[in-house]
Amino acid sequence: MPSRPPRSLETFANPAPGRDLRIHMEIPEFTCLCPKTGQPDFATLVLDYIPDKLCVELKSLKLYMWSYRDEGAFHEAVTQKILEDLARATRPRFMRLTAKFYVRGGIFTTVVAEHRKRGWKPQPVVMLDTFVTESSVRG
Repeated sequence: MPSRPPRSLETFANPAPGRDLRIHMEIPEFTCLCPKTGQPDFATLVLDYIPDKLCVELKSLKLYMWSYRDEGAFHEAVTQKILEDLARATRPRFMRLTAKFYVRGGIFTTVVAEHRKRGWKPQPVVMLDTFVTESSVRG
């Protein structure tokens, strides 16, 4: 493992470029430093995106996230920077990054940043009804 992780993101070809494939990732161990106090800030990052031609490779994403461990950054700035880097690397149709920072001084902070490809329109959401079968009622 390198002592200083790279801040580069690798990609691979989207296996389903004709679909609006939704990719959901949860990154529960994100850390950076408070730029005022130097104390660690901990967050869970939630990444949802619809790739166009490229998807982000997971090992490079892990190392990229690790690269923030010793960097001072305000919550709003680091969330926006990560979104910009991911969007630049993958050029997605849509991307949303939700950063849920743990409590500090009695305050939880959640920052949401989004990117949309110009001209992209989401497909309508399909809601499927759940139904109860006789066997599921009997247990």
